Amino acid sequence: MSTPPVPVPPPFTGRLSGHGGAHAVEVARHHGIDTMFTLSGGHVFPLYDGAVKPETTMRLLDVRHEQTAVFAAEGIGKLTRRAGLAVVTAGPGVTNAVSGVAGARFSGSPLILVGGRAPDSRWGQGLLQELDQPPLLDSVTKRAWTVHATDGIGAALDEAALLANGAHRGPVFLDIPMDRLYDQAEVELAPSGGAADRAPDPGRVSEAARLIGEAERPVLVYGSDVWLDGAAQEALEAAEELRIPVITNGQGRGVLPGGHPLLANRARGAALGRADLVVVVGTPLDFRLGHGLFGGKDGYPLARVVHVADSAEQVTEHMTPAAAVWGDLAAALRGIAGAAKPTAAADSWRTEIAEAAAAATASDSDALASESDPIHPARIYGELNRLLDDDAVVIGDGGDFVSYAGKYVEPRHPGQWLDPGPFGCLGTGMGYSIAARLARPSSQVVTLLGDGAAGFSLMDVDTLVRHRLPVVMVCGNNGIWGLEKAPMQMLYGYDVAAELRPQTRYDEVVRALGGGGELVTDPAEIGPALRRAFDSGVPYMVNVATDPGDLYPRKTMGV
Repeated sequence: MSTPPVPVPPPFTGRLSGHGGAHAVEVARHHGIDTMFTLSGGHVFPLYDGAVKPETTMRLLDVRHEQTAVFAAEGIGKLTRRAGLAVVTAGPGVTNAVSGVAGARFSGSPLILVGGRAPDSRWGQGLLQELDQPPLLDSVTKRAWTVHATDGIGAALDEAALLANGAHRGPVFLDIPMDRLYDQAEVELAPSGGAADRAPDPGRVSEAARLIGEAERPVLVYGSDVWLDGAAQEALEAAEELRIPVITNGQGRGVLPGGHPLLANRARGAALGRADLVVVVGTPLDFRLGHGLFGGKDGYPLARVVHVADSAEQVTEHMTPAAAVWGDLAAALRGIAGAAKPTAAADSWRTEIAEAAAAATASDSDALASESDPIHPARIYGELNRLLDDDAVVIGDGGDFVSYAGKYVEPRHPGQWLDPGPFGCLGTGMGYSIAARLARPSSQVVTLLGDGAAGFSLMDVDTLVRHRLPVVMVCGNNGIWGLEKAPMQMLYGYDVAAELRPQTRYDEVVRALGGGGELVTDPAEIGPALRRAFDSGVPYMVNVATDPGDLYPRKTMGV
């Protein structure tokens, strides 16, 4: 199931003619972009005109909020590992898109955002939505700039695609004045320089391998860039060759399928708390990984850290790792696995972690089959896991409810799990749902929504309905902001601004927008409701009233 990413196309070469919008669309098509996610605005009409021309046809998919357009384009980037395209109008169209762009930056998702802009010819005269937009996006993109000449639009879009798709991946913002999009031009784009060499330094690879060979309690951590950099197969092979326990996060989930004997997600605390060496591949040493402070549990010393990243800029700067390797992750993993000679002591460590993971998995059975009333959130996943196909795409948009999913749902393959990433921006659900249905048309798509998250984007069910994109939505409806209520109670002995209305009928919202749905209050009805949702062929909401007292157990507040 793990497939390498589609090769990055070379820079565009050749003649462009017509208006500026046609130039942009033709170059985007060259880079494999076949869908433009947008919300209609007059500043960008020429881009739409370019998209409907027979010679440069591109699917136009219009949404109800610009954030959904960006999340959908980012979702395409996450699933296909090639930049998606969002086009928004000037002013509020761009500002509505900023949170989505920031999320893509933190997640390393390839994304191109094109914004309309008030015309150059009358700039400074108080035009509608006149705003200098690149400074707003500069800190959350790889580059943000304005194209002031029609004959430069094609080259700018070409540069944006190469930047977005190049390691370390991320979003790029380009805004184009309205008059330059409407103007006509002819231009010939000549070949530019080749791709940069990303071969990892052999000495650094050897040092990482040496440290693995000295470790008695090593752990591998695989993150999103393992998938995005096309190294999932090499990561699986490296783990199996080295026979080291593996923790996965983000889109690294599924690199080792659920049930694999080396997968240690259910023994995460023991593995990372007792390790003497942690090799972190393709993910930052951020709050999700305790900022790289591993070991130190049960009297064990702190662990040494090896950080393997897709580019030098991604290597941790807040601590000094014992070794750092950067470059093509597939090559780095092949080199490390080929050179490392794990110690005999690592065998007993592997057995210890496997036993801890098996014990934790066995202890899940009571929660997953819980008959409690109100419904325990885990019961939903007990029912859902029985219905998921091997190639199902699971999307998480929420707090506590999605944390339970991270515990109980293990993808069978990489590239099948989407969540908001380390930026933690709620509201990704509908955009990611759109992307998943387009990118994986034959797969189940299941979107898990907390009731808080549902309030951010549920109106875009209308988009799913209009474009005939069936998705199963499951809402864990506990009537509270679970991530905030308990910590505030702990800190102050009370909570405010943490209540939602219990059993709000989000399913009726979906039905009103043309989909299907139902409210579930009996645990025995969860499975049948999910089966009806999968069989419906429409966007369908299973709105499950869960117990607000069953909050996901956390040891820290993540700060």
